Amino acid sequence: MPDSILNDISHRRYNPLRGSWILVSPHRTKRPWQGQQESASKTTLPDYDPSCYLCPGNTRAGGAQNPPYTSTFVFVNDYSAVKETQDPYEPSASELFLRAEAVTGKCYVLTFSPAHNLTLADLNPAEILSIIHAWTSIYTAHLDPKSPLAKVASPTTLQPQSHDPSSMTKPQQQSRYMQIFENKGAAMGCSNPHPHGQVWTTSSLPEEIETELSQLTKYRAEHSGAHMLADYAALEIEKRERVVFENEGFVAVCSWWATWPFEVMVVARRHVRALVDLTEKEQSEFAEAMAEVTRRYDNLFEAQFPYSMGIHQAPLQGSEEEIEASYFHVHFYPPLLRSATVRKFLVGYEMLAEPQRDITPEQAAARLRDCGGELYRKKL
Repeated sequence: MPDSILNDISHRRYNPLRGSWILVSPHRTKRPWQGQQESASKTTLPDYDPSCYLCPGNTRAGGAQNPPYTSTFVFVNDYSAVKETQDPYEPSASELFLRAEAVTGKCYVLTFSPAHNLTLADLNPAEILSIIHAWTSIYTAHLDPKSPLAKVASPTTLQPQSHDPSSMTKPQQQSRYMQIFENKGAAMGCSNPHPHGQVWTTSSLPEEIETELSQLTKYRAEHSGAHMLADYAALEIEKRERVVFENEGFVAVCSWWATWPFEVMVVARRHVRALVDLTEKEQSEFAEAMAEVTRRYDNLFEAQFPYSMGIHQAPLQGSEEEIEASYFHVHFYPPLLRSATVRKFLVGYEMLAEPQRDITPEQAAARLRDCGGELYRKKL
């Protein structure tokens, strides 16, 4: 365990993945709470909702009709944050303060299941595997043919019944990065309860990715080609203080530097650059790890546990150095703190100075380890 005194005193922990620090205040867990509480989450959704824009056969807000899909379903977001075509913009090279640059790309919506009331926590690993196949197909379709990853990527396509053919046409221009993510729950701004995630491709490299990639590249250069997250995963498996779940391919941990109370990072145990590097066995192991994390989340407070989840992997287009330094991992950022009704807010000091947390990652991991087994609502 960490020095026992760290369970009682305020201290800072270093995040090598971002090159930043977080303040930890374990003694604050004893303070009374009289602030905002979230409503308890109850699963009362039907298997099919005729008013849902994402259910099979229904008409979406933009007017298009969904096919009667039976697995995953992919389509271009009717309200995309970025688009492939737009008016050209040439920034001024001399502008010092009022700088801007155009960004193009494509945004997809991916439903996880035709059932309106099933989340990742409700799905078994085999069902989650179909989602991983869809993510891999979309990534492959947008991968730069000149990328080192193109040599290992299978020319996969989504099954015809599972997507709008027009949505998976060849990109009009090469994107730099693809962010795969899910916002689960109204507390995380999810606008539709039907289980789904999003996939955004952009012509620019997002700041969070750029920061991590810079740190991963720096570590590799300073440690004779070793990979930061491979070394870190091995350390966590050895110490077993923050491990939530592990199998042969992946380990899920409440990282030493986690910001959110029950934040989890799922890390490949070997150097995997992107989805296309995963073997069939590793895809199944990844599906198992995702099922374990999301089910434990829901079991923790016996509620639909909100979170934002995202995959970080190699850019679609990049230098060989960038591609080789990239390391496949998944971030889960959940806001709940003490119960299904009390959430963590990043405000005040956290917005103006640096992130802060109360419950330690070690305490959070112990609680999540104890939440394995069958999903609580299947026992009701």
